[in-house]
Amino acid sequence: MYQTDPPRPAKESLPTMYDLKSEDPKEPGLPEEFHIFQPQLLRETFSPPNYRTDEIFTASDLNLYYDTQHPLWYKLPDWFAVVGGSRLYEQKDLRLSYVIWQEGIAPFVVVELLSPGTEKEDLGQTLREVNQPPTKWEVYERILRVPYYIVFDRYTDKLQAFQIIAGRYSEMNLTTPRIWMPSLQLGLGLWQGSYQGIERLWLRWYNADGNWIPTPVEQESQRAERLAAKLRELGIDPNQI
Repeated sequence: MYQTDPPRPAKESLPTMYDLKSEDPKEPGLPEEFHIFQPQLLRETFSPPNYRTDEIFTASDLNLYYDTQHPLWYKLPDWFAVVGGSRLYEQKDLRLSYVIWQEGIAPFVVVELLSPGTEKEDLGQTLREVNQPPTKWEVYERILRVPYYIVFDRYTDKLQAFQIIAGRYSEMNLTTPRIWMPSLQLGLGLWQGSYQGIERLWLRWYNADGNWIPTPVEQESQRAERLAAKLRELGIDPNQI
């Protein structure tokens, strides 16, 4: 490749999200129901109060390109969130993938949902093979320096959290299954409840008061309950309206 003098910045010289593949039908481990519902619940309840909605981007199973020296290398996080940037690519388009050298902002938190075939790599227990891309752990910890890396095993309901300290991931001591993230003013924890008609433990965001952030469906239900209560105060049966 011809090199200019001075060299052009990566954002101009390397592929954009329009040039890179956004999905691979041969990719192993395509989402099953839990890998669809859990990221959806995370997205619906992720609302850090110190960021506007147009400064928040979340994604699941979206190609994350991270290396300017190897622009075709990517990881596929189960769920991740970026704050402080733009909800839209260059403030105008829905993303096909997330390309670090185009975006300029790394994810703030990554969540991986353990599968039997990916457990060792997700927990940093595999070594990088010669001439192969780095592992997920290496990418999140050493290249992107994602501040919080969360791992949840739905088969055992075990929650593990890792935080970047002095450039390396340190496992957080969870006396309760909750992780508070001060700069987000938001926390992530395990919630026992029904979502999409399925009763189980789910990962869900909570606020500074310790209350679970409601989903849009729950918000509408709460609004309807408040309205019904107000009508009853006025002597009106809401069921007769």
